[in-house]
Amino acid sequence: MIKFAERLPDIEIVVPLAQQLSWSHFIALLPLKSHEAFMFYANDAANRHLGKRELRHQISSKAYERREIANSQLTKAATIPINMFKDPYLLDILGLRDNYLEADLEKAILADIEAFILEFGYGITFSERQKRMTMDSEDFTLDLLFYHRILKRLVAIELKLGKFKPAYMGQMRFYLKWLDKYEKQEGENSPICLILCTEASRDQIEIMELDKEGIAVAEYWTQLPPKTEFEQKINEIYFEAQERLERRKALPSGEYRQIDYFLDKKDDNDYEN
Repeated sequence: MIKFAERLPDIEIVVPLAQQLSWSHFIALLPLKSHEAFMFYANDAANRHLGKRELRHQISSKAYERREIANSQLTKAATIPINMFKDPYLLDILGLRDNYLEADLEKAILADIEAFILEFGYGITFSERQKRMTMDSEDFTLDLLFYHRILKRLVAIELKLGKFKPAYMGQMRFYLKWLDKYEKQEGENSPICLILCTEASRDQIEIMELDKEGIAVAEYWTQLPPKTEFEQKINEIYFEAQERLERRKALPSGEYRQIDYFLDKKDDNDYEN
C-alpha cells in the first residue's frame, strides 16, 4: 500500500484506474521502475479490459519497450501517430513452423485474429483480407486492412518474408494513395500503413523517412528465444531506440493531442473527441 501511494500520489489518476483495475492488477504493476511504463500498462489494461494474466503477459513480453522502439523511428514530420505501433511484433502465438510462406502467415493471423489484435494494440478492428485495388484495368492486392476506431483511420498491413527492401516504399505509397482516394470516408483521417518484415534495418528506415509518407516498418518474430535471451535482445534494441530519441529530442508541446494513451497530431480537419 505504501508503494501504491508513492507511485500514484495524484488522486485524479488513482480514481479512474481503481474503478477499472483490481488490486491484483496493481500488484503486477508495482515492480515496474519506470512511471511511463507503469501508466502505459495500467491504461492498456483499463482500456482493453485485460485480466491480470493478460496484463502480466504484456509486461513480460515488454510491450512498452517495443512501443518505444517503434516511436524512435518517427520524426517530427511523421504523419503516423506516436504510440501507434510496436517493434518487433511477437507472433509466436500463431504456431508457424519453419519454411512458411507469406500466405501461411496471413492464414495464421486470420485463424487467430483475436490474439493478433491483442498483440497489435487497443482500438483496432479487422476490416478485410486481400483487399483488391484496380487501377487502369490492373489489379493489386493488399494483404490485410484494419480500421482504428479511436484514430478514425484505415490501417493497411503488408506481410513480407525476409529483410525490408526500399522498393516496398513505392508499393505502399500507391496503396495509401488508393485507399485515401477510394476508401476513406468523410470525417476520417488519412490511411497509414505498416510493413511487417522478418528483418528490418532501423537506421535505413530512419534515413528514408518513411513516416512522412504514413509508412511504418516493424519486424515480426514467429519464434521467441529463451526468456533471458529475449529480454536481453529487446533491451539492446530499446537502448538503441533511446539513443535515437535523444538525438531527436522531445516533440514540441502543443503539436500533439492526447487520445487515451495515444498521441496524434492536431489538424484543422481533425475529428472531435
